[in-house]
Amino acid sequence: MTTNERLIGRADVDDVDDVDAILAVANTDVDAVAHAVRSHADALFTWDYERTRPALAKLYEKAKTSQWNANDLAWDTPVDPASVASADRAQNAGIFARQDLRGTPVEHWGDDEWVAYAIESQNWTLSQFLHGEQGALICTAQIVETVPWIDAKYYAATQVMDEARHVEVFARYLDEKRAGHYPVNAHLEMLLDDIVSDGRWDMTYLGMQIMVEGLALAAFGFIHQLTTEPLLKQLLRYVMSDEARHVAFGVLSLQEFYDQLTAAEVRERQEFAFEAAVRMRDRFLQQEVWQKLGIDPREMVPVALAAPDQPLFQSLLFSKIVPNCKKLGLLDAADGWLRHRFEELQVIQYEDWADTTEEYGALDAVAADRTGA
Repeated sequence: MTTNERLIGRADVDDVDDVDAILAVANTDVDAVAHAVRSHADALFTWDYERTRPALAKLYEKAKTSQWNANDLAWDTPVDPASVASADRAQNAGIFARQDLRGTPVEHWGDDEWVAYAIESQNWTLSQFLHGEQGALICTAQIVETVPWIDAKYYAATQVMDEARHVEVFARYLDEKRAGHYPVNAHLEMLLDDIVSDGRWDMTYLGMQIMVEGLALAAFGFIHQLTTEPLLKQLLRYVMSDEARHVAFGVLSLQEFYDQLTAAEVRERQEFAFEAAVRMRDRFLQQEVWQKLGIDPREMVPVALAAPDQPLFQSLLFSKIVPNCKKLGLLDAADGWLRHRFEELQVIQYEDWADTTEEYGALDAVAADRTGA
Protein backbone atom coordinates (compact mmCIF):
# COMPACT_ATOMS: atom_id res chain seq x y z
CA MET A 1 0.00 0.00 0.00
CA THR A 2 1.36 3.39 -1.03
CA THR A 3 1.64 5.83 1.87
CA ASN A 4 2.12 9.57 2.13
CA GLU A 5 5.41 8.90 3.92
CA ARG A 6 6.79 7.09 0.89
CA LEU A 7 5.57 9.67 -1.61
CA ILE A 8 6.16 12.98 0.20
CA GLY A 9 8.14 12.12 3.33
CA ARG A 10 5.41 12.85 5.90
CA ALA A 11 2.05 11.38 6.89
CA ASP A 12 -0.03 14.56 6.80
CA VAL A 13 0.30 17.05 3.95
CA ASP A 14 -0.68 19.85 6.35
CA ASP A 15 1.39 18.81 9.36
CA VAL A 16 2.72 22.13 10.67
CA ASP A 17 4.66 20.26 13.34
CA ASP A 18 6.70 18.45 10.71
CA VAL A 19 8.41 21.51 9.28
CA ASP A 20 11.72 19.65 9.21
CA ALA A 21 10.31 17.25 6.59
CA ILE A 22 9.60 20.23 4.31
CA LEU A 23 12.84 22.07 5.01
CA ALA A 24 14.94 18.92 4.71
CA VAL A 25 14.56 19.32 0.94
CA ALA A 26 17.16 22.03 0.37
CA ASN A 27 19.26 23.32 -2.50
CA THR A 28 22.83 22.55 -1.43
CA ASP A 29 24.43 23.84 -4.65
CA VAL A 30 23.07 27.37 -4.96
CA ASP A 31 26.21 28.72 -6.67
CA ALA A 32 26.20 26.17 -9.50
CA VAL A 33 25.65 27.50 -13.02
CA ALA A 34 24.84 24.10 -14.53
CA HIS A 35 22.81 21.13 -13.37
CA ALA A 36 22.96 17.77 -15.15
CA VAL A 37 20.09 15.28 -15.20
CA ARG A 38 20.38 11.97 -17.02
CA SER A 39 17.42 11.31 -19.26
CA HIS A 40 16.40 7.71 -19.90
CA ALA A 41 14.21 8.46 -22.91
CA ASP A 42 14.58 7.07 -26.42
CA ALA A 43 14.35 9.42 -29.40
CA LEU A 44 11.48 8.08 -31.49
CA PHE A 45 11.17 8.54 -35.26
CA THR A 46 7.81 7.99 -36.90
CA TRP A 47 7.47 7.28 -40.61
CA ASP A 48 3.72 7.83 -40.43
CA TYR A 49 3.16 11.42 -41.55
CA GLU A 50 -0.61 11.18 -41.86
CA ARG A 51 -2.42 13.93 -39.93
CA THR A 52 -4.88 11.93 -37.81
CA ARG A 53 -5.47 14.16 -34.76
CA PRO A 54 -7.55 17.21 -35.75
CA ALA A 55 -7.54 18.78 -32.27
CA LEU A 56 -3.73 18.78 -32.16
CA ALA A 57 -3.59 20.05 -35.73
CA LYS A 58 -5.84 22.96 -34.75
CA LEU A 59 -3.58 23.79 -31.81
CA TYR A 60 -0.56 23.68 -34.11
CA GLU A 61 -2.14 26.13 -36.56
CA LYS A 62 -3.05 28.47 -33.69
CA ALA A 63 0.47 28.29 -32.29
CA LYS A 64 2.02 29.19 -35.65
CA THR A 65 -0.03 32.38 -35.91
CA SER A 66 0.40 33.34 -32.23
CA GLN A 67 4.18 33.72 -32.10
CA TRP A 68 5.46 36.96 -30.57
CA ASN A 69 8.78 38.68 -29.99
CA ALA A 70 10.11 39.42 -26.51
CA ASN A 71 11.26 42.80 -27.82
CA ASP A 72 7.61 43.76 -28.34
CA LEU A 73 7.21 44.31 -24.59
CA ALA A 74 7.50 47.86 -23.23
CA TRP A 75 10.98 47.39 -21.74
CA ASP A 76 11.40 51.15 -21.37
CA THR A 77 8.79 51.10 -18.58
CA PRO A 78 10.48 52.25 -15.34
CA VAL A 79 10.11 49.76 -12.47
CA ASP A 80 10.84 50.73 -8.87
CA PRO A 81 10.48 47.50 -6.82
CA ALA A 82 9.90 49.40 -3.56
CA SER A 83 7.14 51.56 -5.06
CA VAL A 84 5.57 48.49 -6.68
CA ALA A 85 5.68 46.59 -3.39
CA SER A 86 4.09 49.49 -1.53
CA ALA A 87 1.37 49.94 -4.15
CA ASP A 88 0.61 46.22 -4.32
CA ARG A 89 0.52 46.00 -0.52
CA ALA A 90 -1.87 48.94 -0.30
CA GLN A 91 -4.18 47.39 -2.89
CA ASN A 92 -3.99 43.70 -1.97
CA ALA A 93 -3.95 42.12 1.47
CA GLY A 94 -1.08 39.66 1.96
CA ILE A 95 -1.43 36.21 3.50
CA PHE A 96 -0.38 37.58 6.91
CA ALA A 97 -2.82 40.52 6.88
CA ARG A 98 -5.47 38.92 9.12
CA GLN A 99 -3.09 36.93 11.32
CA ASP A 100 -2.07 37.51 14.93
CA LEU A 101 1.71 37.75 14.63
CA ARG A 102 2.48 38.22 18.31
CA GLY A 103 5.29 35.95 19.40
CA THR A 104 6.60 35.49 15.85
CA PRO A 105 9.89 36.81 14.41
CA VAL A 106 7.96 39.49 12.49
CA GLU A 107 5.95 40.72 15.47
CA HIS A 108 7.62 44.15 15.50
CA TRP A 109 8.00 44.66 11.76
CA GLY A 110 7.05 48.06 10.40
CA ASP A 111 6.36 49.27 6.87
CA ASP A 112 10.02 49.17 5.82
CA GLU A 113 10.41 45.51 6.77
CA TRP A 114 7.16 44.48 5.09
CA VAL A 115 8.11 46.32 1.90
CA ALA A 116 11.50 44.57 1.93
CA TYR A 117 9.72 41.25 2.38
CA ALA A 118 7.32 42.04 -0.48
CA ILE A 119 10.23 42.87 -2.81
CA GLU A 120 12.06 39.65 -1.98
CA SER A 121 8.87 37.59 -2.16
CA GLN A 122 8.12 38.78 -5.69
CA ASN A 123 11.75 38.35 -6.78
CA TRP A 124 11.64 34.80 -5.45
CA THR A 125 8.29 34.01 -7.08
CA LEU A 126 9.35 35.32 -10.48
CA SER A 127 12.64 33.44 -10.14
CA GLN A 128 10.83 30.14 -9.69
CA PHE A 129 8.70 30.93 -12.74
CA LEU A 130 11.94 31.51 -14.65
CA HIS A 131 13.39 28.16 -13.58
CA GLY A 132 10.11 26.38 -14.25
CA GLU A 133 9.99 27.83 -17.75
CA GLN A 134 13.46 26.47 -18.44
CA GLY A 135 12.21 23.11 -17.23
CA ALA A 136 9.34 23.42 -19.70
CA LEU A 137 11.81 24.30 -22.46
CA ILE A 138 13.83 21.15 -21.83
CA CYS A 139 10.80 18.92 -21.35
CA THR A 140 9.05 20.10 -24.50
CA ALA A 141 12.21 19.50 -26.52
CA GLN A 142 12.12 16.00 -25.03
CA ILE A 143 8.51 15.56 -26.10
CA VAL A 144 9.46 16.36 -29.71
CA GLU A 145 11.88 13.44 -29.51
CA THR A 146 9.76 10.93 -27.64
CA VAL A 147 6.07 11.36 -28.53
CA PRO A 148 5.01 8.84 -31.22
CA TRP A 149 2.55 11.01 -33.24
CA ILE A 150 3.57 13.47 -35.93
CA ASP A 151 0.81 15.95 -34.98
CA ALA A 152 2.17 16.07 -31.42
CA LYS A 153 5.75 16.50 -32.65
CA TYR A 154 4.67 19.43 -34.81
CA TYR A 155 2.89 21.19 -31.95
CA ALA A 156 5.61 20.45 -29.38
CA ALA A 157 8.14 22.12 -31.70
CA THR A 158 6.16 25.37 -31.51
CA GLN A 159 6.07 25.10 -27.73
CA VAL A 160 9.86 24.85 -27.60
CA MET A 161 9.98 28.31 -29.17
CA ASP A 162 7.30 29.55 -26.78
CA GLU A 163 9.25 28.35 -23.75
CA ALA A 164 12.48 29.94 -25.00
CA ARG A 165 10.66 33.29 -25.12
CA HIS A 166 9.27 32.76 -21.63
CA VAL A 167 12.73 32.08 -20.21
CA GLU A 168 14.03 35.13 -22.07
CA VAL A 169 11.39 37.56 -20.75
CA PHE A 170 11.46 36.40 -17.12
CA ALA A 171 15.29 36.49 -17.06
CA ARG A 172 15.35 39.94 -18.65
CA TYR A 173 12.71 41.31 -16.29
CA LEU A 174 14.53 40.03 -13.21
CA ASP A 175 17.96 41.19 -14.37
CA GLU A 176 16.96 44.59 -15.81
CA LYS A 177 14.02 45.61 -13.64
CA ARG A 178 14.58 43.79 -10.37
CA ALA A 179 17.64 42.67 -8.39
CA GLY A 180 18.44 39.47 -10.27
CA HIS A 181 17.08 36.03 -9.55
CA TYR A 182 17.04 33.52 -6.70
CA PRO A 183 18.42 30.01 -7.19
CA VAL A 184 15.94 27.27 -8.02
CA ASN A 185 13.87 26.10 -5.06
CA ALA A 186 14.83 22.57 -4.02
CA HIS A 187 11.25 21.22 -4.22
CA LEU A 188 10.89 22.54 -7.77
CA GLU A 189 14.32 21.27 -8.76
CA MET A 190 13.52 17.79 -7.47
CA LEU A 191 10.26 17.72 -9.41
CA LEU A 192 11.96 18.92 -12.62
CA ASP A 193 14.65 16.27 -12.18
CA ASP A 194 12.00 13.56 -11.83
CA ILE A 195 10.16 14.72 -14.94
CA VAL A 196 13.26 15.00 -17.11
CA SER A 197 14.78 11.69 -16.00
CA ASP A 198 11.64 9.59 -16.57
CA GLY A 199 11.90 7.99 -20.00
CA ARG A 200 8.17 7.64 -20.61
CA TRP A 201 6.82 10.37 -22.84
CA ASP A 202 3.44 10.48 -21.13
CA MET A 203 5.07 11.12 -17.74
CA THR A 204 6.85 14.13 -19.25
CA TYR A 205 3.46 15.35 -20.43
CA LEU A 206 1.81 14.72 -17.05
CA GLY A 207 4.56 16.31 -15.00
CA MET A 208 5.17 19.36 -17.18
CA GLN A 209 2.10 20.03 -19.33
CA ILE A 210 -0.54 19.18 -16.70
CA MET A 211 1.09 19.80 -13.32
CA VAL A 212 3.82 22.43 -13.68
CA GLU A 213 2.27 24.35 -16.58
CA GLY A 214 -1.21 24.04 -15.06
CA LEU A 215 -0.07 25.59 -11.79
CA ALA A 216 1.88 28.26 -13.69
CA LEU A 217 -1.20 29.23 -15.70
CA ALA A 218 -3.22 29.70 -12.51
CA ALA A 219 -0.40 31.59 -10.77
CA PHE A 220 0.19 33.90 -13.74
CA GLY A 221 -3.50 34.77 -13.83
CA PHE A 222 -3.53 35.39 -10.09
CA ILE A 223 -0.53 37.74 -10.20
CA HIS A 224 -1.72 39.44 -13.40
CA GLN A 225 -4.95 40.33 -11.63
CA LEU A 226 -3.29 41.61 -8.45
CA THR A 227 -0.15 43.43 -9.56
CA THR A 228 -0.12 47.17 -10.20
CA GLU A 229 3.11 47.07 -12.24
CA PRO A 230 2.29 47.62 -15.97
CA LEU A 231 5.32 45.89 -17.53
CA LEU A 232 4.86 42.75 -15.44
CA LYS A 233 1.14 42.82 -16.27
CA GLN A 234 1.95 42.99 -19.99
CA LEU A 235 4.61 40.26 -19.73
CA LEU A 236 2.21 37.90 -17.99
CA ARG A 237 -0.48 38.66 -20.55
CA TYR A 238 1.85 37.57 -23.35
CA VAL A 239 2.93 34.42 -21.53
CA MET A 240 -0.60 33.40 -20.52
CA SER A 241 -1.69 33.40 -24.16
CA ASP A 242 0.82 30.61 -24.77
CA GLU A 243 0.36 28.68 -21.53
CA ALA A 244 -3.33 27.94 -22.09
CA ARG A 245 -2.44 26.18 -25.35
CA HIS A 246 0.37 24.27 -23.65
CA VAL A 247 -1.89 22.81 -20.98
CA ALA A 248 -4.58 22.00 -23.56
CA PHE A 249 -1.89 20.16 -25.56
CA GLY A 250 -1.19 17.95 -22.57
CA VAL A 251 -4.85 17.17 -21.92
CA LEU A 252 -5.63 16.38 -25.57
CA SER A 253 -2.60 14.09 -25.91
CA LEU A 254 -2.95 12.20 -22.63
CA GLN A 255 -6.72 11.67 -22.77
CA GLU A 256 -6.36 9.27 -25.69
CA PHE A 257 -3.34 7.48 -24.23
CA TYR A 258 -4.71 6.99 -20.72
CA ASP A 259 -7.72 5.10 -22.07
CA GLN A 260 -5.29 2.32 -23.01
CA LEU A 261 -3.50 1.95 -19.65
CA THR A 262 -3.92 -0.79 -17.08
CA ALA A 263 -5.21 -0.01 -13.57
CA ALA A 264 -1.67 -0.35 -12.19
CA GLU A 265 -0.29 2.07 -14.77
CA VAL A 266 -3.02 4.62 -14.04
CA ARG A 267 -2.34 4.34 -10.29
CA GLU A 268 1.34 5.08 -10.90
CA ARG A 269 0.36 8.27 -12.70
CA GLN A 270 -2.03 9.23 -9.91
CA GLU A 271 0.77 8.88 -7.39
CA PHE A 272 3.08 10.97 -9.56
CA ALA A 273 0.43 13.71 -9.85
CA PHE A 274 -0.04 13.79 -6.07
CA GLU A 275 3.67 13.90 -5.35
CA ALA A 276 4.09 16.71 -7.91
CA ALA A 277 1.21 18.65 -6.36
CA VAL A 278 2.74 18.51 -2.87
CA ARG A 279 6.20 19.49 -4.12
CA MET A 280 4.78 22.49 -5.96
CA ARG A 281 2.74 23.56 -2.94
CA ASP A 282 5.70 23.21 -0.56
CA ARG A 283 7.87 25.37 -2.79
CA PHE A 284 5.55 28.35 -2.23
CA LEU A 285 6.49 28.46 1.47
CA GLN A 286 9.47 30.58 0.34
CA GLN A 287 12.00 29.39 2.88
CA GLU A 288 14.79 31.02 0.85
CA VAL A 289 13.19 34.44 1.32
CA TRP A 290 13.15 34.09 5.10
CA GLN A 291 16.78 32.99 5.03
CA LYS A 292 17.77 36.05 3.02
CA LEU A 293 15.93 38.29 5.48
CA GLY A 294 17.85 36.73 8.37
CA ILE A 295 14.95 34.76 9.84
CA ASP A 296 15.04 31.05 10.60
CA PRO A 297 12.57 29.38 8.20
CA ARG A 298 11.70 26.87 10.95
CA GLU A 299 10.14 29.75 12.85
CA MET A 300 8.24 31.27 9.92
CA VAL A 301 7.07 28.28 7.83
CA PRO A 302 4.59 27.19 10.55
CA VAL A 303 3.36 30.80 10.73
CA ALA A 304 2.84 30.86 6.96
CA LEU A 305 1.06 27.50 7.03
CA ALA A 306 -1.28 28.78 9.75
CA ALA A 307 -2.10 32.07 7.99
CA PRO A 308 -5.89 32.41 7.48
CA ASP A 309 -5.54 33.22 3.76
CA GLN A 310 -2.87 30.60 2.99
CA PRO A 311 -5.32 27.75 2.22
CA LEU A 312 -7.21 29.91 -0.29
CA PHE A 313 -4.00 31.10 -1.95
CA GLN A 314 -2.60 27.58 -2.17
CA SER A 315 -5.84 26.07 -3.40
CA LEU A 316 -6.27 28.66 -6.16
CA LEU A 317 -2.96 27.52 -7.62
CA PHE A 318 -4.58 24.15 -8.33
CA SER A 319 -7.69 25.53 -10.02
CA LYS A 320 -6.36 24.44 -13.43
CA ILE A 321 -4.80 21.15 -12.33
CA VAL A 322 -7.79 19.47 -10.66
CA PRO A 323 -10.29 19.78 -13.55
CA ASN A 324 -7.64 18.65 -16.01
CA CYS A 325 -6.87 15.57 -13.90
CA LYS A 326 -10.59 14.85 -13.84
CA LYS A 327 -10.76 15.22 -17.64
CA LEU A 328 -7.98 12.63 -17.89
CA GLY A 329 -9.84 10.19 -15.64
CA LEU A 330 -7.20 10.35 -12.92
CA LEU A 331 -9.46 11.62 -10.12
CA ASP A 332 -11.75 8.62 -9.78
CA ALA A 333 -9.67 5.73 -11.11
CA ALA A 334 -8.40 3.22 -8.54
CA ASP A 335 -11.40 3.80 -6.23
CA GLY A 336 -10.86 7.56 -6.25
CA TRP A 337 -7.32 7.46 -4.88
CA LEU A 338 -6.30 10.84 -6.33
CA ARG A 339 -9.64 12.37 -5.36
CA HIS A 340 -8.92 11.50 -1.72
CA ARG A 341 -5.42 12.97 -1.96
CA PHE A 342 -6.76 16.21 -3.46
CA GLU A 343 -9.30 16.31 -0.62
CA GLU A 344 -6.34 16.20 1.79
CA LEU A 345 -4.80 19.12 -0.09
CA GLN A 346 -8.16 20.94 0.11
CA VAL A 347 -8.33 21.55 -3.64
CA ILE A 348 -11.08 19.13 -4.73
CA GLN A 349 -13.60 22.00 -4.99
CA TYR A 350 -12.14 22.88 -8.40
CA GLU A 351 -13.00 19.56 -10.04
CA ASP A 352 -15.97 20.97 -11.98
CA TRP A 353 -14.27 24.14 -13.14
CA ALA A 354 -13.63 24.35 -16.88
CA ASP A 355 -10.75 22.17 -18.02
CA THR A 356 -8.18 23.84 -20.24
CA THR A 357 -9.38 22.22 -23.47
CA GLU A 358 -12.65 24.13 -22.92
CA GLU A 359 -11.18 27.47 -21.90
CA TYR A 360 -7.94 27.88 -23.87
CA GLY A 361 -9.75 29.53 -26.78
CA ALA A 362 -11.30 32.13 -24.51
CA LEU A 363 -8.03 32.73 -22.67
CA ASP A 364 -6.17 33.13 -25.93
CA ALA A 365 -8.78 35.54 -27.28
CA VAL A 366 -8.60 37.65 -24.13
CA ALA A 367 -4.80 37.71 -24.31
CA ALA A 368 -4.66 38.39 -28.04
CA ASP A 369 -4.96 42.14 -27.53
CA ARG A 370 -1.45 42.22 -26.15
CA THR A 371 -1.13 45.96 -26.10
CA GLY A 372 -3.58 46.18 -23.22
CA ALA A 373 -3.29 45.25 -19.54
